[in-house]
Amino acid sequence: MPPSDMAGKVQTVLGPIEPQSLGVTMTHEHLLIDLMSYFTMPEEASTRWYADRPITMDILGKIGQVWYINKANLQQYDLSFAIEEVLQYKYAGGNAIVDTTSVGLARDPLALARIARATGLNVVMGGSYYIPISYPAGMEKKTETQIADEIISDITVGVGDTGVKTGVIGEVGCMYPLSETEKRVLRGSAYASIETGCPITIHPGFHNDSPHEILEVLTEAGADPKNIIMGHIGPTVRDLAILKDLAQSGCYIQHDLFGFELSDLEYMGEVGVSISDVQRMERLEFLIDGGFLGQLLVGQDVCQLWQYRRYGGKGYAHILENIVPRMRKRGFTEQQVHAILVDNPARALAFKPAKATRKSAKGRKG
Repeated sequence: MPPSDMAGKVQTVLGPIEPQSLGVTMTHEHLLIDLMSYFTMPEEASTRWYADRPITMDILGKIGQVWYINKANLQQYDLSFAIEEVLQYKYAGGNAIVDTTSVGLARDPLALARIARATGLNVVMGGSYYIPISYPAGMEKKTETQIADEIISDITVGVGDTGVKTGVIGEVGCMYPLSETEKRVLRGSAYASIETGCPITIHPGFHNDSPHEILEVLTEAGADPKNIIMGHIGPTVRDLAILKDLAQSGCYIQHDLFGFELSDLEYMGEVGVSISDVQRMERLEFLIDGGFLGQLLVGQDVCQLWQYRRYGGKGYAHILENIVPRMRKRGFTEQQVHAILVDNPARALAFKPAKATRKSAKGRKG
């Protein structure tokens, strides 16, 4: 398979573009998604009551505690609804959006292309694999080479027979500590990044040490930290010294849960403290003061029904409509805001030169 010739360009679902054409960008969102892999039927009858309930006003106050129990909350399959919701982002000044829906979450390449045509937005599609509960059958038997080959094909040929190509590797889902299968997925993703120049975006486990553990696996496999986006930083890294150390690695630091202010986040035995939007802005200020402005990315990770405007949520336009004005009032300069929304995404999503070929990628297992 030939290496990617995408160096210096951003790959959208409608084809490659120059990074400067990307514009205002949210680097971690979902347009269509199936999160039913999270669904858990509770033991208690009164809690089971939520399982088949539609999202209505009377349960919104409880949804943070029952998000993985309510089936409606975990399913967004409606193309027209996705277009309606994401247009609010465009009307607010948005130009591009990264759909980080990876394998196991009902990634829909043709639907993403339709959304891009209908809205005029630059849409970048994700790839690789999400967390273990969403893995397809037989995942534990896949080798690093097989995983790398699959990702590279999605990037260079397109997903299946759609012709729609992946523009970012991920979100690669991880728990803490990493299992051997998760490590294989990370190494396969790293090899695919090396051989195509495609950036990697990460969903870490909810633990201070998770991003460093992931980064170590990726870099030992040869991935460039400057081509890695470390997501979900807010509920993951609570120690500012660890956050600064992570930024010093050179990877992009992504605060992608703006608007998500539940008291706690819990799944699969992991618990993360959901920080507020004020705290997220304070984190951005901390990193800017540390000299890391050029590594900052933002998003809202809209993926559950309660987050959409139709259901009382803040939607895809929250950062542009509500956070950016507050940033300016806090003293963020126009140059800093532009860097976070425009310059950094353009640089983060641009493919780097391919550094290996099928024959030169040595040391891989399988």
